[in-house]
Parts: sequence; structure tokens; C-alpha cells
Amino acid sequence: MAAPPPPSLSVPDWLDKGDNAWQMISATLVGLQSVPGLVILYGSIVKKKWAVNSAFMALYAFAAVVICWVTWAYKMSFGEKLLPFWGKAGPALGQNFLIGQSRLPATPHYYENGQLETAEITPYYPAATMVWFQCVFAAITVIILAGSVLGRMNFKAWMMFVPLWLTFCYTVGAFSLWGGGFLFHWGVMDYSGGYVIHLSSGIAGFTTAFWVSLLFRFLNFLLC
Repeated sequence: MAAPPPPSLSVPDWLDKGDNAWQMISATLVGLQSVPGLVILYGSIVKKKWAVNSAFMALYAFAAVVICWVTWAYKMSFGEKLLPFWGKAGPALGQNFLIGQSRLPATPHYYENGQLETAEITPYYPAATMVWFQCVFAAITVIILAGSVLGRMNFKAWMMFVPLWLTFCYTVGAFSLWGGGFLFHWGVMDYSGGYVIHLSSGIAGFTTAFWVSLLFRFLNFLLC
């Protein structure tokens, strides 16, 4: 019987090629829902005069989230614990970090006596895969939110809104539920993004639309 081939130096022992491939396929499919999916949808469901603005709101949101995500937001969502609902901000760009095994450092759970109950979560794929996979979910969350303010928000205001909402709202939910925050340790589970993505974007969209419309009415009152 032939001996098994020696392990490849270029493929670490912890890497599961199937897990990694599926994560990347899933991330690609979610990304396509955003660009071009929601870009085309938003540009086609509004009046012609708002079509370009609406499409670019979605396109800008995706691009801005990618930059913010790798610069500081990923580690606020999946990094070391800063607060029970927030991780420590930091870049996710270094080669040593990206090619290493993905890990969620805030996920170990301990008994009251300090004994380890549940070990740190370490998926069988690189951190680069994890960063991109979670990035497309963060991006589509903001783009879903954009659907509430199509034709209502100035593009310049949207340019400021996206990084601010990602930093102060999305990262809180992501860390609390997925990254090892207090809801994670309470045992709350959100497998498909019902809380982190859909609930957060829905509530934020409703709130944003309310305040934007209130501002419009106030400005109309002043002008009249």
C-alpha cells in the first residue's frame, strides 16, 4: 500500500479547503446581491431624476464599507474585547494576520470559578476569508438601509452617514452577537443575520426615514 503524500508546506494543517471554498462562494453570492443587484434595483424603482443618485448610494455604500471594514471596523466587530458590546478598533490588513488562521479572540467562555467552558472559536480557513465574508454582510446591511431613504437623502449626507453608522451601530450588533460580546455569552444565536443584518438595518432605516422626513417638513415650514 502506497504511503500517504507528505504534507504540503504551502497548506497549513488547520486549513480545510472545502470550508474555505464555501465561505468564498457564499461571500461572492452575497456581494453580487449588493453590486450589481441592489444597485440596479434601487436605480430602477425610483423616479428618473433620482435613479443615478439612488444607484450610486448603493455603490458608494459597498465601496466605503470595504475601506472602513479593513481599516478599523472588522476588529471592532470580531477582534479583542474593548467593551461588552464592542471590540478594539484596528486594521485588518497585515499579511501575517490575513494568511493566519481565522480566530475570534473574544469568544472563550468561562465558568464563574474561572475554569474554561468553551474554547476560542477558530474556523478552518484564513483570516482573509473571514474578513471578506463578514465585509460583504456589513456592506449589504448598509445598502438595505439605503432603501429607506431613496429620494430623501442628499448624497453628500449619505457619504458621511455610511461610515458613521457602520462604526457606531453595525459593529455593536456584530460584536455583541457574533464576535464574542455579551449577547454571544448569554447564548443568543443569530445564524442567518436576522438580528445583526435585517433587524438592525430595518430599525435604522425606519428611524432614518422618520427623521429625514421630519427635517423636510421642518424646512418646508421655515421656507413657507
